[in-house]
Amino acid sequence: MIRSRSRPCLVREIAPLRRELAAWRRAGDTIALVPTMGALHAGHIALVEEAKEQARRVILSIFVNPAQFAPSEDFAAYPRSLETDLSMFEEAGGDLVFAPSIEEIYRPGFATSIMIAGPAAAGLEDRFRPAHFAGVALVVAKLLNICRPDTAIFGEKDYQQLKVIERMTRDLDFETRIINAPTVREPDGLAMSSRNVYLSPAERAAAPQLFAALTRCAGEIRAGAAISVALQAGRTALAAADFATDYFEARHADTLAPIHSLSEGPLRLLAAARLGKTRLIDNVAV
Repeated sequence: MIRSRSRPCLVREIAPLRRELAAWRRAGDTIALVPTMGALHAGHIALVEEAKEQARRVILSIFVNPAQFAPSEDFAAYPRSLETDLSMFEEAGGDLVFAPSIEEIYRPGFATSIMIAGPAAAGLEDRFRPAHFAGVALVVAKLLNICRPDTAIFGEKDYQQLKVIERMTRDLDFETRIINAPTVREPDGLAMSSRNVYLSPAERAAAPQLFAALTRCAGEIRAGAAISVALQAGRTALAAADFATDYFEARHADTLAPIHSLSEGPLRLLAAARLGKTRLIDNVAV
């Protein structure tokens, strides 16, 4: 798609954002949204590149959403790097950054929530972060309503989140088309994540073993191994590498329901495990 290159503008408030987007629509431009919490890395930029293929204009939202953090989680410590993010987005050829304050998104007296089930209640991330996906669904719904993009791009690394958003947008009849983009990895296989900066050097060296265990497990299942046996071997390998595993599961790739054989439908392996204080998540298709 042919695009002009200009410095992206930074918008902090909803009203001027909507005015800018209305002008784009009057000009006949299509719009893609890339929702993020900032601390951009190459994985985010891959989402921006996909967005540029989908639409004439690309918006990047940067908002560390308090509604998706439990009191015990790292909201205050979550990495924030707005100036670096703006430079990376400019280099990628994006058009506009929407970086609202908490007060702009959750105004005084805010009292609305979204009740979700289906993929959000699959017994994966939701077992360990019970309020997380309600917070994700709420802020994504607000961003889709504020921006009304033609498409929105989400990465497969947060696979359960992707399925929650796909289900929510279908159920609530959002017109935005949800596009999924493949996980972007470091050369050694570690899925790129803003939280990888928390890893010590020794932990960083061990971290790729999560992807290795998933890949090995997927290969064993494709070769005919019983799913339960392959999963247990993966869990054992992670324990031997000093991971504290929250889950290492095989699920239906669309519904995230438990699955026991390849004949039951497309299969996805999903895992979450801790190295020291850092929690890593990853997934692979089978």
